[in-house]
Amino acid sequence: MTPGALYLVPTPLDFGVADSAAALPDLLPGETLAVAGRLTHWIAENAKSARAFLKRVDAATGLAAPLQEQRIVELPRQAHKRGDHTQDDQATRDWLAPALQGHDIGLLSEAGMPAIADPGSSVVRAAHAMGLRVCPLVGPVSLMLALASSGLNGQHFAFVGYVSQDAAERGKRLRELDTLSTRSGQAQILIETPYRNAALLRALIDTLQPATRLAVASGLALPAQRIRSARVADWRRDPSLAADLPLDLPAVFLFGP
Repeated sequence: MTPGALYLVPTPLDFGVADSAAALPDLLPGETLAVAGRLTHWIAENAKSARAFLKRVDAATGLAAPLQEQRIVELPRQAHKRGDHTQDDQATRDWLAPALQGHDIGLLSEAGMPAIADPGSSVVRAAHAMGLRVCPLVGPVSLMLALASSGLNGQHFAFVGYVSQDAAERGKRLRELDTLSTRSGQAQILIETPYRNAALLRALIDTLQPATRLAVASGLALPAQRIRSARVADWRRDPSLAADLPLDLPAVFLFGP
């Protein structure tokens, strides 16, 4: 029996946006939708959001099995909180066991590409260890969309993830990253929980060097999308740069020389 493959299935970036009604064919390529429609086994960051995504797939292309018959394994909560890039246990291989019986399996995050700024890397690593094919599908990756639209160094960059909520620790970390970026030319990419976006933006404007370029990409791929990129000195001088940013939506923050 030929083993199944692990498909990395990207999802739209409108997760949790109440007024989003875009049809999936407007957001994802046809081949990605076709693969998602024929899969019946899933490993997901969140089972509820996975079912919501599959409902949209059903409306767009149909499902190979009814939603109630789809097999969805949810990643443990600790993978959400600390990431799973160091996790390597038997449970991960057990989730992939159906592939050894010939079933293709899809890996889903709540929004965007799984295993990029989201859990899933342990599943991918286990698939390689088990000799399974790993097949990434085409779809939105917010970090790359933000970087491409920022004007920052797309040849040399680092994803920092979250910084501390503590003001003193956050300021210290941002200054360290700013110094590193100035010295190396490396663009720094950060994210935050939407309800803390405004506080992070304020900290970046107040902390970074005036000559540093700061970019914010908010509401990517949504009708409310706004992208701003300017020197920190300009952010400080011109409040209108931040005035219409939809900071209540997911955002990516980037800075560098």
